[in-house]
Amino acid sequence: MANDNQNQVLDEQADTTVKRVRKTKPKASEGGSTASLFGIEPYQPKKNEEYMSEGQLVHFRQILLAWKAELMSEVDRTLNTMQDENTALPDVNDRATQEEEFAIELRTRDRERKLIRKIEQSIEAIKNDDYGFCETCGIEIGLRRLEARPTATLCIDCKTLAEIKEKQNNG
Repeated sequence: MANDNQNQVLDEQADTTVKRVRKTKPKASEGGSTASLFGIEPYQPKKNEEYMSEGQLVHFRQILLAWKAELMSEVDRTLNTMQDENTALPDVNDRATQEEEFAIELRTRDRERKLIRKIEQSIEAIKNDDYGFCETCGIEIGLRRLEARPTATLCIDCKTLAEIKEKQNNG
């Protein structure tokens, strides 16, 4: 009898859990298409708007500059952290842990340094009216691809081919 009561309570809990799940609606930012990048909403092209119009270029320049500023603030934060924590720890294990953390942080910053260079190249391409077009074939990269990866220089087809070639050469 007690077992039946426990099962009934569990069934009721399961029912309310299912109801709660059904009642929740996905947030707009979870949908992917309405998520903002650095507080900048995705570009909504106007009807009959030309590809890489002035408004689109301004939009992507804002994204690139915000991204660069965020990366630069991370560099400053890392520098301050390493200077503040650069004390000789008496324990060998603590010192080794700290050095490993610094090494990981420096590798991350090195990757970000390369990314900053790509961001600067993209900003330069905007200035030269070359932004948004594939370096290999010259076709439009596409707004949604650029929203996902603002530093993209290849269209999806050329990028796919490049990845296949790279896999064959390294594989």
